[in-house]
Amino acid sequence: MSNTYKSAGVDKEEGYKTVDKIKKAVGETHNSNVLNHLGSFGAFYEIGGYKNPVLVSGTDGVGTKLKVALDSKKYDSIGVDCFAMCANDILCHGAKPLFFLDYLACGKLDSEIAAEIVLGMVEACKDNNCALIGGETAEMPGMYQPGDYDVAGFCVGIVEKDQIIDGSKIKPGNKIIALPSSGFHSNGFSLVRKVFPNFEEEFEGKPLYETLLVPTRLYYKDIHKVIGEVKVAGIAHITGGGLYENIPRIIPEGLCASIDASKIQIPSIMLELEKRGGVAREEMFGTFNMGVGMIVVVDAEHAEKVLHLLDDAYEIGEITEGSEKIKLTF
Repeated sequence: MSNTYKSAGVDKEEGYKTVDKIKKAVGETHNSNVLNHLGSFGAFYEIGGYKNPVLVSGTDGVGTKLKVALDSKKYDSIGVDCFAMCANDILCHGAKPLFFLDYLACGKLDSEIAAEIVLGMVEACKDNNCALIGGETAEMPGMYQPGDYDVAGFCVGIVEKDQIIDGSKIKPGNKIIALPSSGFHSNGFSLVRKVFPNFEEEFEGKPLYETLLVPTRLYYKDIHKVIGEVKVAGIAHITGGGLYENIPRIIPEGLCASIDASKIQIPSIMLELEKRGGVAREEMFGTFNMGVGMIVVVDAEHAEKVLHLLDDAYEIGEITEGSEKIKLTF
């Protein structure tokens, strides 16, 4: 019997099935700027209507949250997570997402699972006026075990050069506004899984995995609603490392983000993890978003308008002079 690619563990036919299952839905994310279709070696996206455009790119994955999805056999939200982690990053600079590409790796490809993951990306792209213009599926037996998947994405956005938001205009007296998260988003799941090893246990009347797999919130509409009405000095996406790591990334030297942590609305699942795992409060704030998915920094005179524009946003602090860059008061 002769050797074949299939006998080595790679089923090309399953890959073709995956493409067939996603092709129509992916095409629905395309607009007139997309000049070719799924299956080309490269994806073409035409840019127009900008005076001095700057491309802003971001790449990320969903980490070990995938383990929760795979063990629970729920795959629909993971694609949303992958897109959101990339797109939310570029929003921090005032960019609008243009297009997205994905990378899916596995030990043995199941077209149903792969299609479900990608269709989650499709829905997220539609919600953000973004085109899913390409991707790669890699079946790698020996590198991954059967049933294992990994997913990553790459998002490109655009912003006028004179409208880039980078934190350089932040000044003392600016207010810090929190935009709530939808939960853990896609960070800290190595600790989450250690404290909550049983995803089937009941939490607040439903299986725990349903709470853990709530997808990362998409902030495109919120952020651009604010940018369209108010001068924003800085935006931070609160991902791995929590507030402690992410807010200082936009704070200029000599200034400090002074935050009243008692104002932060911490989700009940995070309070349960803190209690059950015996995790110190500072460790929690240095690992998870603690209910704050994004922050925007604006002049004090604009704070009320931002709160009016975003129903669930709330103020958590202000910019002061200081060398620490961030200070949380508990």
